[in-house]
Amino acid sequence: MKMKFLLAAALLLPALQSPMAGAGESTAAIERGRFLVKFGGCNDCHTPGYGEAAGKLPESTWLTGMPVGFQGPWGTSYPGNLRLDFAKWSEEEWLVQARTPRMPPMPWFGLAELSDDDLRAIYQYIRSLGPSGQPAPAYVAPGGVVTTPYIVFVPRVDAPKVAGR
Repeated sequence: MKMKFLLAAALLLPALQSPMAGAGESTAAIERGRFLVKFGGCNDCHTPGYGEAAGKLPESTWLTGMPVGFQGPWGTSYPGNLRLDFAKWSEEEWLVQARTPRMPPMPWFGLAELSDDDLRAIYQYIRSLGPSGQPAPAYVAPGGVVTTPYIVFVPRVDAPKVAGR
């Protein structure tokens, strides 16, 4: 009987290593996702105060969205609360979301280039953090009233052209 218990405990241990871990998730994939989130700069916009703290914020505060908008010709967009978004998306829905064009300044085109395995690792990592925080403010169309702080993000008209674009 003890042997069956030990075997069952050993099989369940990986699922218990993360509060949100489920079937098919592994510690290696979650760590890969954490690396990709950090390396990809997701926290720069999706974690309040991350840049000002030189990245020295507790992981418990990561990816909860930003109440500061980015305003340009497209209107005013806000970095979403990824922890709330990922709590409602399936892994397959995330793969679609990751490859769907977004408003500036979100670099969706770089995210869309990642492999399914890398995108799944990001999904598993963010899900492992659990939902936290409040939804980001809603998008405001051009000319609309913006009641939050925002950064003016307007492309230069005289910017040099890049070959191939």
